Amino acid sequence: MGSLFSLTLIILSWASLLSMKTEAEGIRSARLLDLLIRDYTIKSFDRHLRTGIVHTVHLPANFSGIKVDTARFRCGSLHRYGAQVKEFHLGSGVTVQPCAERVMVVRQNFGYNWSSIYYANYDLSGYQLVSPVLGLLAYNAGTDVSLGSPFQLGILAREKPIKIDFSNITKASNMTGIRPLCASFEGDGKVTLKNQVSRNVCVATRHGHFGLVIESPPSMPVRKKISRWKVVVGSSIGAALGAFLLVLLLVAMFVKVKKKARMKELERRAYEEEALQVSMVGHIRAPTASVTRTKPTLEHEYIPYPS
Repeated sequence: MGSLFSLTLIILSWASLLSMKTEAEGIRSARLLDLLIRDYTIKSFDRHLRTGIVHTVHLPANFSGIKVDTARFRCGSLHRYGAQVKEFHLGSGVTVQPCAERVMVVRQNFGYNWSSIYYANYDLSGYQLVSPVLGLLAYNAGTDVSLGSPFQLGILAREKPIKIDFSNITKASNMTGIRPLCASFEGDGKVTLKNQVSRNVCVATRHGHFGLVIESPPSMPVRKKISRWKVVVGSSIGAALGAFLLVLLLVAMFVKVKKKARMKELERRAYEEEALQVSMVGHIRAPTASVTRTKPTLEHEYIPYPS
């Protein structure tokens, strides 16, 4: 009986883990992610925790990379004194609507991996995140919050805006000459961009999700990778073609030299066969007389006397 009970517990545990893994893998909506984090935060809610103390919410392993902290406040005290919840500084004068007595403030840090969901839910074309997306939300924190359905409250900071310090979590701290913009992700799917009030510090007048962005660098043309065998074959063909052209050049030069020598020989013969014979003495042309016999003459010619 005991072994059957243990086997049943193991099966139920595996089924629960598989269900949570499937749930996390199927998340494509930033709003759905907020609701899941809210449910796990409410389940871990401890009514005995002191008011104003920030404590960490432990999420399931399939939500690794997401950090959640929460604190409970009295609405009146929060309005008079403000509060510091991790990167969020709420100044005095902040109001929560509607709030009867207590409010649960939830801070979210989605990390770089889970922040990529915001690329799919918001139009960030031309920009890229250089910080994790941070969330500041509020829920009712009455005595029966763990039993009933929690509902979201609004945080408004009309007198002193909420400061969000990204100094310890942004990659922009190592970038010189680049000043990121503050991005506010609205509930209607719009993104509002503003300048920082100081280095890595943004301000907001209400709850929501925030991050730092910079303009995306222009995309470089992707060079196709040529396979190694194509490089080898191309090099071989190029070398063979070069050798063939070199041989042709040598043959052409040899033929030209032979032709020039032949022309000189023909020219030499032509000069030697001219009417006024011209002989080549070395490289100099010199005329030569033809050999002729001298006409014989009588030394003593007889002239007969007249009779």
